[in-house]
Parts: sequence; structure tokens; C-alpha cells
Amino acid sequence: MMANVLSNPSCAICSLHQNLSHLAEHELWRSDRWLLRHHPQPSPLAGWCLLDSRRHLGGPIDFAPAEAREWGLIVQQAAQLVKAVSDCDRVYAIAFGEGARHLHLHLIPRHGDDDRSSAWSVADLYRQVEAGAEPAASAERVQCFIAEARAHAPACFGA
Repeated sequence: MMANVLSNPSCAICSLHQNLSHLAEHELWRSDRWLLRHHPQPSPLAGWCLLDSRRHLGGPIDFAPAEAREWGLIVQQAAQLVKAVSDCDRVYAIAFGEGARHLHLHLIPRHGDDDRSSAWSVADLYRQVEAGAEPAASAERVQCFIAEARAHAPACFGA
């Protein structure tokens, strides 16, 4: 039987969810079960978002039935929001769960004219930005994305 643990004090994602100043800067949308936020700076790309479970869980294998039923629709709506606001060609969805064992799905805008955002190159970009070898997305572009995404979120998520 799965424990219904809302948060885990040793989990970086759970701690981030408790950090109200961070959420005020990066949160785009939330429901009772899910939280969509923009990647914090340094962000590899404007529009690089993360869809987190609000309850502490490792991944889809740990979903309660209601979470499992809702997941596909929420991922679709979040990806539609990223695509609409970033005007990208497609949205990659990646989740490993090793850096933080709390479900956080990376939603990454893929722009056809930017080879850095293609397939596995986007992982190289992530590492290069994290190491300071490649510039992060400008704070201004990230803030513009966040403002526009917040304005579009109610229509995308049916709220």
C-alpha cells in the first residue's frame, strides 16, 4: 500500500514547494495534485518548464488511481501551454528522477532553428549552462515567458 505523503523534509522538490518566494517567481499554474513552474535561473532556455507532483512520489509507478487518470491530460495541457507561449515546433518531455526522487517532468521547447534544443543536444546545453560554459536564457526572456504563460494558463487548463 502506498503512503499518502504530501512532503518529505529531505526532498529538494518538496523543499522547493515550501519556498514561497521561489514559487512567486517561477510558478505558472497549480492544482491540488500538480505544479507547473519555469526552470529557475540559470535556465537553459526560456520556456523550459517543470511539471511536479505536489505530493511526494518518485514517479508514475507511485501514482494513486486519481493521479494516474489525470496525468496524461495535465501533461498535454502543460505541453500545449509551453508550445503556445514559446512558439516552438514541439515540446520534449523528459523525466529521470535521479537528481531529485520526486516526480518532476521537464517540458522543453524545441525550436527547429536552434540546434542546441534538438534531441540529446538539449542535455548537452543543460550541462553547459549549469557549468557556465554556455550562457543561460536571459532573465528578461524568462520573465516575459512566465508572464505570458500565467496569462494563458487558465485557458489551457480549463480554469
